[in-house]
Amino acid sequence: MKLEDRNISRKEFITVDFFFNKTKEKFKLRLLNDRVGFDRKIKDQNLHRPGLPLAGFLDLFAYSRIQVFGNTEMSYLHSLSKEERINSLNRIFKFEIPCIIITNSNLPSPEMIDLANKFNIPIFGSDYTTTKLIYLLGDFLDDQFAPRITVHGSLVDVYGVGILFTGKSGIGKSEVALDLVERGHRLVADDVVILTKKGEGILMASGTDLVKHFMELRGIGIVDIRSMFGVRAIRYQKRLEVVVELEIWNDKVDYTRTGLEDSFIKILEVEIPYIKLPIIPGKNITVISEIIAINYLLKHYGYDAAKVLQKRIEDQIRKKGEDYDRTVDYFEHDFE
Repeated sequence: MKLEDRNISRKEFITVDFFFNKTKEKFKLRLLNDRVGFDRKIKDQNLHRPGLPLAGFLDLFAYSRIQVFGNTEMSYLHSLSKEERINSLNRIFKFEIPCIIITNSNLPSPEMIDLANKFNIPIFGSDYTTTKLIYLLGDFLDDQFAPRITVHGSLVDVYGVGILFTGKSGIGKSEVALDLVERGHRLVADDVVILTKKGEGILMASGTDLVKHFMELRGIGIVDIRSMFGVRAIRYQKRLEVVVELEIWNDKVDYTRTGLEDSFIKILEVEIPYIKLPIIPGKNITVISEIIAINYLLKHYGYDAAKVLQKRIEDQIRKKGEDYDRTVDYFEHDFE
């Protein structure tokens, strides 16, 4: 099974202003020149170290990326005379560079600051090493430019397992989520769930900044889960690990009974375990959801109950006609 791809979105760019405000505290960035070029756009999630362009080779200069100046680049610039340094920087500053980040607590020369101000290129500094900063910024940019999809449903952290409840409008997704929260589990998002592809096989889920942890209950209205149950009842993000589709019982549908064959749903090309759960009067969906989470954890740690039972049955068949062993070897008197 595969979700419709029509809701997939991806950022085309972020501004330098957005980038700096989101990373200055996390990655200890500071502005080293005048506040210029903050409206420039970052369109590439990759970073670039301009060693060869500084030396004059511009054929493969990835100028649209954030330029990272580490010890190698700064040492090379300091080895040049003032005139050579100006010529070297002029060569690359003429391109539409989004911004420059200098690592390892290195400081730009006065000529570098003057030219950056002239060409409206912001220069940021960091005390982090080049390797560490590239890793941190790479992860941040990967997240900003990652594909995203918006789905209708409720996502709850059940025993540490991120379960997305989907189904037709009015089927009871929010009610199941509320019941799970009341039992001590944590709400991630209700109604609108944003899924972001993080890496090759991970989907991270969150709600919208507008709705956050508000929930609509038909017949009651809007309730605030955080205000009612406290901060322990919510999460801002969680990895999606299981999709549960709720539907009214249909006797024409062949629902799985053994669980020997796993079903998956593809979301942003990531396969997620998928369970179609029929609803009938008296069926406790909340408890079943907890069982789904625990069963997922057991499988994750290598125990599959369906396969264990299947092996026992196969072993018994191979014995050919031997009596089944009782669970209890000896029944003592029962005086209750």
